[in-house]
Amino acid sequence: MSRILVIDDDVELAELLGDYFSAEGFEVDFEHTGKRGLERAQRGEHDLVVLDVMLPEMNGFDVLRALRTTSKVPVVMLTARGEDIDRIVGLELGADDYLPKPFNPRELVARIRAIQRRFSSEGAQAGAGAPPKLRVGDVELDPASHVATLAGEELQLTTAELAILELLLRSAGRVVSREDLSDHALGRPFSPLDRSIDVHVSNLRKKLGGGDAIRTVRGVGYLYALR
Repeated sequence: MSRILVIDDDVELAELLGDYFSAEGFEVDFEHTGKRGLERAQRGEHDLVVLDVMLPEMNGFDVLRALRTTSKVPVVMLTARGEDIDRIVGLELGADDYLPKPFNPRELVARIRAIQRRFSSEGAQAGAGAPPKLRVGDVELDPASHVATLAGEELQLTTAELAILELLLRSAGRVVSREDLSDHALGRPFSPLDRSIDVHVSNLRKKLGGGDAIRTVRGVGYLYALR
């Protein structure tokens, strides 16, 4: 992952991120309105999108909603500090992660690197020989191609949802803690105040048809039921 699109109307922040990303080895492009950002993101030229919620012409939620109809590109949303509802809505619409403003650019790079590591490790597995597909019931996941299917139909999952599903399928019949899910899917320690894992699991349940395949083990984590 090397090319990033930042959609944010804060020009000073864009300049700061441009310098920081360049020093980290990323190529970065910027758009400062929601409409132009969506058009640019839909071209498929970038490996990841950093998307602000508050944008002129078209807000970040509408950009993400439209983008997800055509693209699975990873998206990290920037939200106003303290606005928990913004973070939850962003994740529900298909964001892979979020970061509240103001933030340290180092933390944003850490979030991006976490997504990058998931692809790198899976690519390395594929290079060493295709890893076996995971199948439980009518759900199948191919770690090499990052594709999951339900009864033969491809599921439109974010990178975080794919990582969560992979770990749950590998551990089918056993409880997986929120700590392990956060470490594997988000690349960071679990915090009781961070609802990201719960929202991602909720989204995953809906995409799997809303059944009870993924069960909540109260106070511990989640279990993918063997059927």
